[in-house]
Amino acid sequence: MSFNYKELSYNQGLVYALACYVAWGLFPVFWKAITGVPAVNVLAHRIVWSFVFLFGWVFFMNRQTFVSYVKQPRLLFRLGLAGFVISANWGMYIYAVTSNHIVEAGLGYYINPLVNVFFGYIFLKERLAPMQKMAVVLALIGVMYFTISYGKFPWISLILATTFGLYGLLKKKANLESMPALTVETMMVFPFALAFLFYTAESSVATPFFPSSALTGSLLIASGLVTAIPLFWFGKSAQVIPLSTMGFIQYVSPTLQLLLGIFVYGETFDIEYLICFAFVWTGLVFYTISILKGKKVTIAE
Repeated sequence: MSFNYKELSYNQGLVYALACYVAWGLFPVFWKAITGVPAVNVLAHRIVWSFVFLFGWVFFMNRQTFVSYVKQPRLLFRLGLAGFVISANWGMYIYAVTSNHIVEAGLGYYINPLVNVFFGYIFLKERLAPMQKMAVVLALIGVMYFTISYGKFPWISLILATTFGLYGLLKKKANLESMPALTVETMMVFPFALAFLFYTAESSVATPFFPSSALTGSLLIASGLVTAIPLFWFGKSAQVIPLSTMGFIQYVSPTLQLLLGIFVYGETFDIEYLICFAFVWTGLVFYTISILKGKKVTIAE
């Protein structure tokens, strides 16, 4: 069974896009509220409950598409690989938030568009406009400056940017519907997550399948909805919002994360961070200008 939706207006799509990126930007508040549970267990719960809610959604709304994806072995392998990559991204983000590295996580999602450009050049033989090359170089300079001056490699930022970039690379040109595809992805990692939760519950009294706190347990279950709903909004907005506009709106998410990290959770934002961010932000300005000028990448012959 599948349902056809009335086509959205541009303004409705814009509302969906803003709602999606604002929700992602406020994610630290949700993950911070889950206390007393190791980050890897939180990740396992997120995978399990995401699959439960996503499967329920596609079963009633888009069952035929989901089944068609499952019946294609090569596609199933690709989506399974994508599932493990996005799970790594989810896990690193949860770790970053719960270990007070929200600012570094925000840096990762600022870098991500430039990582996408770089991956397109390396793996898809896409030619880059001069401004796009400059954007990538500026981001690299910012990361190198931070590493040398601060004496700390921003590995959380780069793992987040790289895993999300790889996830996009795996799904590029697949032309798949987002919700059924994500359902297959979570289905492929679901058995591992569930087995891990049962294993830790059996082997350690300190990590039961469900914590004793009803609030924490409810939040763990809700992590499935928190994952699925913004993705649904994103899928709806992508139907009518141009990619160039989405490129602007996506900066709402890391900006909110940065503000939360500094002003709500009191994380450090010293001169080394500022200079690193300045290089990355400048690179994003070049990248954005190149998009506005219509200098899109082209596939090499």
